[in-house]
Amino acid sequence: MKEIKTTEAVGHVLCHDITQIIRGEKKGPVFRKGHVVREEDIPVLLSVGKEHLYVWEKKEGILHENEGAEILRDICKNEFMSESEIKEGKIELTAEIDGVLKIRREGLRAVNGLGEMMIASRFGDTPVKKGDKIAGMRIIPLVIEEEKMKRAKEAAGEEPLFQILPYKQKKAGIVTTGSEVKNGLIKDTFGPVIREKLSHFPVEVLGQVLSGDDKGDITEAILDYIDQGADLVICTGGMSVDPDDCTPGAIMNTGAEIVSYGAPVLPGAMLLVAYYEKDGRRIPIVGLPGCVMYAARTIFDLVLPRLMADDPITRDELAALGEGGLCLNCERCTFPNCGFGKGR
Repeated sequence: MKEIKTTEAVGHVLCHDITQIIRGEKKGPVFRKGHVVREEDIPVLLSVGKEHLYVWEKKEGILHENEGAEILRDICKNEFMSESEIKEGKIELTAEIDGVLKIRREGLRAVNGLGEMMIASRFGDTPVKKGDKIAGMRIIPLVIEEEKMKRAKEAAGEEPLFQILPYKQKKAGIVTTGSEVKNGLIKDTFGPVIREKLSHFPVEVLGQVLSGDDKGDITEAILDYIDQGADLVICTGGMSVDPDDCTPGAIMNTGAEIVSYGAPVLPGAMLLVAYYEKDGRRIPIVGLPGCVMYAARTIFDLVLPRLMADDPITRDELAALGEGGLCLNCERCTFPNCGFGKGR
């Protein structure tokens, strides 16, 4: 810092807030640190008794907080994101589309671990809507060594830390198991729930087959939808370990690769995720337990956005959901703005 006359401060950067007090009306900063003094600011500064100011003295190898924030922005920003103006040394990123936010967590932790800088974001692997705030970043002190920002770039890696995967236009088939449904003994209540959840995404529902409980019929229905061009097949019911629940075996009999049968999430522990290979495509097949039919939020709400964005789901990722995988069934549901499914 250096002290200069206020009348000579145009173009210099303030190193501290300038407070204005008007009795009974106002007390607060009229200019904040980091503000670049303009000609029209001089009378205001003089009116609050500031005949001298402390300003940033530019030195080789030292960056102002705004310059540091711009480097952090470049480390983070990817396509489908817009940035805010720098305010008080901070930049924020906003989603320009609906999709799934992906974060390179190791890089994010490495940058934040350097000290004197920070990047804060919403949770990764979760849906975002156009206009949602994604992340904010800033340098902690007013100035920072240029060498430290170089280390931040190296710690982050070559690719941006954040990515938004847009939802893809898909065709989906629904296979509903249960002889009681097929024979008309009870009304199907699973189908409407699945259709409602799919309605929030760009999906064409090819149809719904009531396959009953025969394992061969279930397998045939799944493969038939894939032959029709389905990009996603959803099987409902018959997912428990009871002897007459055949859906897991039917999915396995398609020849699909089983990612996981079971997930540490309640409701939704009996989820099955598989991928069927055809013509170079990996087509997800999911087996949904009965809780999806009646619970407000389940494992299906956590995996569906990712399926719609062609974001491959792994066994390790499902295992990581154990922390945060317990829905508290709140009286007033605020999902996705809650802890459900946010553990890592």
